[in-house]
Amino acid sequence: MIKALASKALYSISILWGVITLCFILFYVFPDAEDMMVGQRADLQTKQAIKEELGLDKPVFIRYLNYLKQLSPIGIFSKPDIPKNWYEISLSENNSIVFKNPELGRSYQNRRSVVNILMEALIGTLILAGVAMTFAFIIGILFGIIAALNYQNLIDSLLLFLSTLFISVPSFFSSIIIAWLFGFIWYQYTGLPLTGSLFSIDMESGKQVLTLSNLILPAIALAVRPVAVITQLMRTSVLANLESDYIRTAKAKGLPPYLIILKHTLKNALNPVITAASGWFASMMAGAFFVEYIFNWKGLGKVLIESVQMSDLPVVSGGVIYIAIIFIIVNTLVDLSYKYLDPKLR
Repeated sequence: MIKALASKALYSISILWGVITLCFILFYVFPDAEDMMVGQRADLQTKQAIKEELGLDKPVFIRYLNYLKQLSPIGIFSKPDIPKNWYEISLSENNSIVFKNPELGRSYQNRRSVVNILMEALIGTLILAGVAMTFAFIIGILFGIIAALNYQNLIDSLLLFLSTLFISVPSFFSSIIIAWLFGFIWYQYTGLPLTGSLFSIDMESGKQVLTLSNLILPAIALAVRPVAVITQLMRTSVLANLESDYIRTAKAKGLPPYLIILKHTLKNALNPVITAASGWFASMMAGAFFVEYIFNWKGLGKVLIESVQMSDLPVVSGGVIYIAIIFIIVNTLVDLSYKYLDPKLR
């Protein structure tokens, strides 16, 4: 187990290092950051001052090492440069090992910390993706079981047709249709807003208030395709397990169908579904861009789209790194969950 965990950790670190290196090359080597901050018409002295402030006047290799040092939770600092309020271990009179928070620099546009910007946005995306994935997981499993138990009849054909249709619909298109229908055309019946974030401003008090109704439509729009995928995977997996010897034995013992499904079939049929669900959850975190933008939902996708439009490269590169970390964490948790769900792996 220790060897497997160490191997997985090493693999994850190497993937993350590759993503960080690619981000540095794309966002910090090729573009001219000083032009993006002040425009191409600014005078040379202003541009030079910005380059010196951001460390862009140094050689690429030195900038890369500083970039890795900035992102690393552990670093070696000289005494005057040690970050305040962090734990340090002295190596000599002038140098110390410091355990610190990783830093992603500051936004070119508002000079705010990129970590703070992304963490504020990440909370909204986590809530949206979590609700959407929970909805997709429950409905997809339920529809898959219903389709498998009604194999090759009208209900099965209808669920297969709908799931194939929903898989083919891009998220941005389903978002527009759902927002238009339920937030505009049928607003008098649904009472759901066309757009909005998790927190809105109360017009009377001027304070932020939690507005859960704003979450419903973007969560449904984001869950449409995962519901379709999970439905088909669950149907196929249940049908395969119903042909197994242990299911035939359970039927021969006279167990009722619902008990066979819940106790014997469901747990063994969940492995491919969990794989799909984990992949879709990570994709939701990374790919909720258009859904958040259409519904004006304050999340990681909306922030990254706005940052791309404004050429705010530190925010864009930080967002890419965040998404890579999310994929790594989700895939690791899925690998660990397999051993719990599948006795053969244990």
